[in-house]
Amino acid sequence: MRAALMELRTGTGPLPAAARRAVRVTLAAGIGFYGFLYGLDRPVEATYALFAAVALAGLSRIPGSGHLRARVVARVLPAACALVVLGTWLSVRTWAAVAGMLVIGFCVAFSSAAGPRPAGAAPGLQLLYILPSFPPYAPDTLGQRLTGTVAGVLLLILAEATVLPDPVVPGYRDLAAGAAAEAARCAAALERPPHTLPAAESARAAERAQALRPSRVAEAQRPAGPGVRERALAHTGLAARTLLARLQSLPPPEPGRPDGAGGPGPDGLELVRAVRESASGTAGLLGAGSPPAADSTRLRKLQVSLARTPVTEPGPGFRNAALVELADAALVLRGAAGIAVGGRAGAAEAAGPGPVSGPADRFWYAGEGPVRLWWHRLAGNSGPRSVHFQNAVRIGVALAVARAVAGLDSLPHGFWAMLAVLSLTGTNAVQTRATVRLALIGTLVGAIAAGGVLALAGEASTVYAIVLPPLMLFAFCVGPVRGVGWAQAMFTLVVAMAFAQLAPVTWQLAEVRFLDVLVGSVIGMVCGLLAWPRGAHDELGRAVAELLHAAADDVQAATAAFGRARAVEPDQRVRHALAMAESAYAQYQTERRYPAAAAGEDWQAAMMTGHHVLWGGRRPPGAPPGPPEEAVVREYGAWVAAGLRRAAAAADPVHATGPVDPGPAGPAPRRPGPKDAPPVFYSAMAWLDTLTADLTLLDRGAGASGPGAAAPGRA
Repeated sequence: MRAALMELRTGTGPLPAAARRAVRVTLAAGIGFYGFLYGLDRPVEATYALFAAVALAGLSRIPGSGHLRARVVARVLPAACALVVLGTWLSVRTWAAVAGMLVIGFCVAFSSAAGPRPAGAAPGLQLLYILPSFPPYAPDTLGQRLTGTVAGVLLLILAEATVLPDPVVPGYRDLAAGAAAEAARCAAALERPPHTLPAAESARAAERAQALRPSRVAEAQRPAGPGVRERALAHTGLAARTLLARLQSLPPPEPGRPDGAGGPGPDGLELVRAVRESASGTAGLLGAGSPPAADSTRLRKLQVSLARTPVTEPGPGFRNAALVELADAALVLRGAAGIAVGGRAGAAEAAGPGPVSGPADRFWYAGEGPVRLWWHRLAGNSGPRSVHFQNAVRIGVALAVARAVAGLDSLPHGFWAMLAVLSLTGTNAVQTRATVRLALIGTLVGAIAAGGVLALAGEASTVYAIVLPPLMLFAFCVGPVRGVGWAQAMFTLVVAMAFAQLAPVTWQLAEVRFLDVLVGSVIGMVCGLLAWPRGAHDELGRAVAELLHAAADDVQAATAAFGRARAVEPDQRVRHALAMAESAYAQYQTERRYPAAAAGEDWQAAMMTGHHVLWGGRRPPGAPPGPPEEAVVREYGAWVAAGLRRAAAAADPVHATGPVDPGPAGPAPRRPGPKDAPPVFYSAMAWLDTLTADLTLLDRGAGASGPGAAAPGRA
């Protein structure tokens, strides 16, 4: 109770947020419904105005503040109108309606691959296609239907943007700006003797990096879309986390080298100072949008100079390699932030000259058009191993079956059966079964209450007109907070009170509502059992195993081409596998667990291994190594690749094909190498050391049914 009162006082938490949204949707739906029905005597427009607002605010779960949801709803308005048109045209014949439901239901559900905002709007768009797919089949009323839809959506946009503003929540760009500012403070501390971070600074840097993890960021703030700026902002977060990690792990200089460099000359401290200036400028760019005072030319020059500095001892060699990697992370952070703030105009700064700044395809998205970026995202998720594809198939088939049953058996008010399919079909069978049980109980209670009201009030429409607004307000406030049972009970009452004003009804309307929900629930459960019943539970293991296999192949290829340019783009497979694993993990976090699922799994340890492979595998050519250096790096790389393959088999033992080649046995074959090894040797060895630390976590978690289980919180 105390927590609830605190939430109400501060305006934060699920209850106040639900209350604000309930007021907005009630105002938008009520004004549209009553204005058309009683003010203009237009029942068709009233129906569509009511359901347009309810669909995109009550049924949809678009994350973010009211202003953000208003922008999302405004963008989907053309799609909403198109779906009403298609639903009206295809509804006349059952076979056309079923085929349309299958195809359009799949396409709308598959749009969730584009990020949390399209995913949140998808159920509402589905409802706007379902609504005109049922009697009365009246194509001649299409203009009235569109008028009501547009009016309802515009009223919702106005309500979301102006009524009861939400508290301001820091966005991902603000979090990235804070991380960049923290990196600048860490770099400043490293400029001073003893050139290591104090414990307090290190802990604060770790916390800033953890705050950028997608799992710790509100869904509305995650940069998960396919556009240039969203991709660049996600890249910015990864680069900021990498920079902070490298500042924390920077080796101290050799004793007797007050300049802080691993090799001769002042380049070491100058580079750290340039990293500080770059990070500070990036923080200002992300926070206030102000352009940095200086570009990255000086930092690139220092990076190139240090990368070419010969060393004769392993200690200074590894220090130099770490400094080069530190500069690389700062340069990528500046480039990605420039694109995130300035769009494609920031691409020139992102690519930058110089062979050590990294290949230009790190920012490959900056040169692509929006259509191609969307194609990349949708095509990458088009296979049966994508959880977005699986969910879209499940929903499309279930909606088509429900439409066929409603059309062939003349199911009264079949619209409700399809609405039940849409709102109750989960991403796995366990989730669907639990949801359906609660929904049926709630619907039964709501049907009994609605039947009682209808029986007592009869045809007194004034009673229904008075009851509907407070009922909507209560339903849309309590339903999202108390769960699906309450939501179904209250929504049953809402639709009964609304339909009672559109046409004469009896208490049997509540009975029909329960029957339709029961039919829709059964269809949803059957489709859930037949189509990937374990949801992301199984898919996550397969996706992580594929990621680790791809990482192993990339490590082996990178170390085989040590010191030379690689003939093909190195990381397409790793990048795709990482995207599949992250989307499966995002869904996995929302699902009810099967009994076999281990409570301590930390799949993000494997995903961070994928990120480390992407960063380290992009080493540009340097001074040519000799045969002794090549032998050391290739042996070490083969050992790491074998360890990654073993971790892949542990991540997905059910689908592992054949015995795993154990590869080189024993401890890591890490040797200092020749005395006069070139800088590229130390860079490669430092990268492989990072992956060896990842392997320790992966191997440690193999006994807990998933990689990384022994290291919760990593990454």
